[in-house]
Amino acid sequence: MGDFRGLIERLDYLNDGDPATDTDLGVTGIWLMPIMQSPSYHGYDIVDYRAVDDEYGTMEDFQALLHACHERGIRVIVDLVINHSSDEHPWFTQAAADRDAPTRDWYTWADSDPGYRGPWGQQVWHDEVLDESGQYYYGCFYHGMPDLNVRNPELTAELNGIARFWIRDMGVDGFRLDAIKHLIEDGPVQENTQASIDWLESFHAYCESLDPDHFSVGEVWSSTDQVRRYIPDAVDTAFEFDLGMSILAAINTGDASRLRASIDNTVESFADGRFATFLTNHDQARVMTELGGDRDKAKAAATILLTLPGVPFIYYGEEIGIAGGKPDPNIRTPMQWTDSPRAEGFTTGQAWRRVQRDVGAANVEDQEGRPGSLLEHYKTLIRLRNDETAMRTGDTTTHPTSHDAVLAYTRSDGSGSFLIIVNTGGEVVRDYTVDVQLPDGELIEQTGIDRRLGERDADGRWRGVMLKPRESAVLKIEYE
Repeated sequence: MGDFRGLIERLDYLNDGDPATDTDLGVTGIWLMPIMQSPSYHGYDIVDYRAVDDEYGTMEDFQALLHACHERGIRVIVDLVINHSSDEHPWFTQAAADRDAPTRDWYTWADSDPGYRGPWGQQVWHDEVLDESGQYYYGCFYHGMPDLNVRNPELTAELNGIARFWIRDMGVDGFRLDAIKHLIEDGPVQENTQASIDWLESFHAYCESLDPDHFSVGEVWSSTDQVRRYIPDAVDTAFEFDLGMSILAAINTGDASRLRASIDNTVESFADGRFATFLTNHDQARVMTELGGDRDKAKAAATILLTLPGVPFIYYGEEIGIAGGKPDPNIRTPMQWTDSPRAEGFTTGQAWRRVQRDVGAANVEDQEGRPGSLLEHYKTLIRLRNDETAMRTGDTTTHPTSHDAVLAYTRSDGSGSFLIIVNTGGEVVRDYTVDVQLPDGELIEQTGIDRRLGERDADGRWRGVMLKPRESAVLKIEYE
């Protein structure tokens, strides 16, 4: 296990607070997976919403972490799990033991199994209760995580109080809201109900009344047309799963056409870039595993992630290429600071889980400061994004190309324009064109490639000379 004090020691790796240096990663926000008291290693089954898990440290340690982050310009959001609690939470143990308990209606009960299954065919009605009533309770994920009945006004008031505790008393900058598409069921319809969105809009308004700068990002693991229903009134942003999967698919197949369509659909679906981008997260196989261990593929994916609109999230270790597949504990292994198989640098004791077999190459010590490494590629792209408003909030336009493997798009605002070109395929691409009208001016490569990639033709279109397999380029247009 990592802990709060250990994270404080490593904050300079993320952001040292000095804009004049370029050795840190340059992140400006951290999302902490569940830190509240829980009986499990992953923390998504909470037993005390107003306490930090003692494996991570004390409340004083957590507040020291917040202070250290804020000193460096890093905002901190914490995972808030309001779809369900642990079956060991006093709310549930009291409710299960007594039908007249004040918290009985904080969960959903039935006299007999209603007979329908969950969204992915799982059992959702359980009879593991502490009394002899024979009633069933609803738990979407498994029997150890009974769903909370947020229709209950007393429970809603309690959840508002929990939000107030973390925002006002503790000083966190926002929440990542887990599994919110499952909040309120309508019989067998167990995801993306309008009642869920309505409840979240009220909760979101309450959080913003506590802190106008409160930031929320929702987990809505659904298609783009469903995700956009939540923004901006239910949550500030939500993760764009369709786009993330499209990025990896394009790089694995060498076909950029579907990714181009996905980018267009995402940009059209969300006003002002109010969506969160990512490649994979703690519930999915890691990026490097999805890409077959290919570092050139990983660089191309990073270029796309960090030059698209939205709010980009990087899962820890992604920037050095840590691999890892299912089961879940194998994608949540210790951060690989050095090439030690004993996780030295992460702990001087016994790590909770072994590091990955790729630790010899996928470690910070080996990649830091080394030109061409995946880590330095991430640093370059993040600095560019932080320095250029066009990369964060500029308009985005995709452009047809003469080669199926070549993805091209522009990011532009009043401060500048950029042309991004990515060869998603495994072959060299020569003599391609990008159907984009470029204004007069010089195009300056931003990511360290020191060879001529192409030039503007007589019609003002970009004519490329050559792109190596999975090579990407970010060209800034300096106007004459």
